[in-house]
Amino acid sequence: MANGFLPFLRRAALALPCLLAVSATGPLEAVFQVVDARGMPLQGAVVEVERPATGPITFPWRNAMAQRDQTFVPGTLIVPVGATVAFPNLDAVRHSIYSFSRPAKFKIDLYGRDQTRTQRFALTGTVALGCNIHDQMRGYIRVVNTPFARQTDVNGFGRIPGLPAGAYKVRVWHPRLRAPENELLLPATVSGGGVVRLVVQTR
Repeated sequence: MANGFLPFLRRAALALPCLLAVSATGPLEAVFQVVDARGMPLQGAVVEVERPATGPITFPWRNAMAQRDQTFVPGTLIVPVGATVAFPNLDAVRHSIYSFSRPAKFKIDLYGRDQTRTQRFALTGTVALGCNIHDQMRGYIRVVNTPFARQTDVNGFGRIPGLPAGAYKVRVWHPRLRAPENELLLPATVSGGGVVRLVVQTR
C-alpha cells in the first residue's frame, strides 16, 4: 500500500505548481490607494475599474442613504445603475431631498421621522443631493455600471475583491478632485500582492 501511495504523492507534487499558477492569475483583492499631489491619502474617493459586469451588479451594503443629525449617512453611496435607493429619515425634523444633477433630477417632498422615501437611478454618474430645509446638508450618490467599485478609507485605500490581475482603466471620483465632473480616468496594472497608487489633483 505504501509503495502504491508514493506515485500518487509524486503526481500531486508535480501538479501543485500548476494549481498555484492558476490561482495566481485568478480573481484576487485589488488594493488601490488614492493620494493627492502631496502624497496625502484621499478619503471618500470612489474607485471604479472599467470592467463589464457578467451578471447582476450587487454590493455588500444596502442601497440606502439615511438622514441622521441633519447629515446624509453615508455621505457618499455607490449603487449599481438602475438601483432604487431608500432615504429613511432618522431625524426628529422633516427633510426634503432634491438633486439638480444631470443623471437624476428630482425632488422628494417633506417627510418626517421614521418615514422613508425612494428614488430610482437609471443613469450612471454622480448625483449631488441637498435638502430644501437644511442648506448645510450635502450628499452624493455614485451610480456605476461595474461591480468593481469601492470607496477609499481614511488611509486612501480602496479594496476591490474578485478582480483578476491585468491592465485596466480606473476612474476616480471625489467632490474635491480637480478635473471635469470631479472625475479622472487613469491607467493601472493590477498584480497579486501589490498596491496600485493613484495620484490625483484636488482643490
